[in-house]
Amino acid sequence: MDLSIVNVTVNTDRPRELAQWWAEALGGEITTDWGEYVMVGFGSGTGLAFQYVEGTEPGRVHLDLAADDADKEVGRLIEAGASRVADHEAPGGSFRWTVLADPDGNRFCVAGAAAEGH
Repeated sequence: MDLSIVNVTVNTDRPRELAQWWAEALGGEITTDWGEYVMVGFGSGTGLAFQYVEGTEPGRVHLDLAADDADKEVGRLIEAGASRVADHEAPGGSFRWTVLADPDGNRFCVAGAAAEGH
């Protein structure tokens, strides 16, 4: 197979603003800005793209993020404009994660690095 994921694309009615928020939140940079389609790169690997679609509603796809200090990152993201939706813990307490929403209402999760692959 000769396919790879290049971008995860989010439909929004404000692509530049949301791309900038995610670039700042994840330490990336806007690599392409065609007005209605804006891409964020992270040096290598999969990027994020934000495309203008009128009347979109958030929630069809979400990102799972992992951090060594999840609580610190959750706090930083909330300070940057995300909102806390819920906190969860796996049965037996093996790991926990927080569901957040970006400024457009798209949900994403932040978990400790030990949760990678779950």
